Amino acid sequence: MCGITGWVDHHRFPPARAVQDTGRDLEAERLLSAMTATMACRGPDDSGTLLQGPVALGHRRLAVIDLEGSVQPMTRGSDGREFSLVYSGELYNYRELRGELATHGHRFRTTGDTEVVLAAWQEWGPAAAERFNGMYAFAVWDAHARELWLVRDRLGIKPLYLLPLPGGVAFGSEPKALLAHPAATPRVDGEGLAQLLLPLLKVPGRTPYAALRELPPGHLLHVRADGSHRQRRYWAARPEEHGDDPAKSAAHVRELLEDIVARQLIADVPVCTLLSGGLDSSALTALAVDRAGDRIRSFSVSFTGSSTPTEDGPYVRQAAAHLHTDHREIVLPGERLADPAVRRDSVLARDLPNGIGDLDLSLHQLFAAVGERATVALSGESADEVFGGYRWFHHPDAVGADTFPWLADTPAHGRLHQRILALFRKDLRERLAVDDYVADQYRTALAEVPHTPAGDPVERRMREISHVALTRFLPTLLDRKDRLSMAVGLEVRVPFCDHRLVEYVQGLSWRNRTHDGREKSTLRAAVRDLLPDSVLHRPKVPYPSTPDPRYAQALREQLATRLADPHCRLPELFDERALHAAVTASERGSLISNLGAELALNFDVWLRTYNPELP
Repeated sequence: MCGITGWVDHHRFPPARAVQDTGRDLEAERLLSAMTATMACRGPDDSGTLLQGPVALGHRRLAVIDLEGSVQPMTRGSDGREFSLVYSGELYNYRELRGELATHGHRFRTTGDTEVVLAAWQEWGPAAAERFNGMYAFAVWDAHARELWLVRDRLGIKPLYLLPLPGGVAFGSEPKALLAHPAATPRVDGEGLAQLLLPLLKVPGRTPYAALRELPPGHLLHVRADGSHRQRRYWAARPEEHGDDPAKSAAHVRELLEDIVARQLIADVPVCTLLSGGLDSSALTALAVDRAGDRIRSFSVSFTGSSTPTEDGPYVRQAAAHLHTDHREIVLPGERLADPAVRRDSVLARDLPNGIGDLDLSLHQLFAAVGERATVALSGESADEVFGGYRWFHHPDAVGADTFPWLADTPAHGRLHQRILALFRKDLRERLAVDDYVADQYRTALAEVPHTPAGDPVERRMREISHVALTRFLPTLLDRKDRLSMAVGLEVRVPFCDHRLVEYVQGLSWRNRTHDGREKSTLRAAVRDLLPDSVLHRPKVPYPSTPDPRYAQALREQLATRLADPHCRLPELFDERALHAAVTASERGSLISNLGAELALNFDVWLRTYNPELP
């Protein structure tokens, strides 16, 4: 896992006369070094750069496979053509591809997946992306054609941001890399500010920063020799329906999961699992135990400040005991989460203030603790989106709402969307036309759903909900997991995002996916023999938050201090009464009661650190 950055700018090349005289573009060298350095946390093990005419490639490495080799940027040439690569991610089928490429005459100097990606591009060009199974974002420079290609994995597990330039484009794994470029400023336009008010909704291709874009999942960007560029999709979640019955579908899901976990356990560094005691993480841990042979390490999170354990606690212990994992519970003290430095680190990790409650803080601290003991972790993230685990997949009011079901004004998601919007100034919400913006995005999302012959309206509707869950909700979680884990040098893999599993499950009827009258029926049936009944039949619960009343009190005191600062910019965005309520709340502390103070403090850190220009 790594961080990548760079640019191609044909208008900037050839360089100025002074540069031609010395043979070095010192200005470009300094800029590339600065952009690459912003992502040191993503790659603490090594750093490399390449400047070649109009192209610049920068790389920070977290070594996971082939620890001594696979140095980047990597260059390969044959038949008069030379290709250079910077790559972030993991290719889980690299061994098979390596064997296939060897039959085409390719010879390899390293044992990792990086050279396989580069050789595959030499052999198949852009069609190579369709052969890859993994999580990745990479840039390939074709020196002969003077063209740059940028590629992102199918589900968007790994991020890739873009900055359009007059003669090409700059790119980076994180916005901070591009904000180090002189062509970028942290200006937020009206649409970008609307997105900041909607942290539960991801708009493909857009970022809150007006200058920056995001390469959407499953897309390639081709930058030609004249500086023009074209973006195209190489994969979409458009599964074909099949008639497998529940027993056959459960067996096939089990077969897929066994193969997926086996592939994702491959590493030359310690691998562990994140265990919550729920169905998803317990299933992955069980499959990892089955495959690894050695005792698997697992980690869970809990908090100080309460006389009762988290809801996860008993189930975590039952799962760990049943599976005989080497388990460690990471206990997060409320005073650590309340430390302003921890909040600042989590906001800077994401370059945005869109964390919900204390989830970003606790995940950041959990990942930091896990990262001290392992380099790779398997996570159950995305099983709920793939198999239909959330309440809003099943609540009639959410399913029937003419909007994204998790934004519907129903109890299915705790009315979290409505609570968040109410924190912001009414005149701001009206000026940004937030409701209209959501409605427009919803229509756009539904237009992407493949048309099916007239049939069961329930099946049609659930196909729509499955699509928007994968394309508008899941990306918010994947972004959070990537940014917070990579900020502390931990690679988190998400087996349930394997595109083969996604395509197969999306092709199942909703009736099949809920055949036992519950959520995630197919997954439960697939791993029934691996888990204790208590874990297997445990209802879905959200990620825990700290119950420590001292944490809640610290939030209010910190917010009161910030509001007393005459330079505080929070009143530009937040409703005055909402800020007052956040400071004076009398509840002992919960995700909902702390919501206003949490979000305001996140925005305060972001406003002070990035000093964005707001509309």
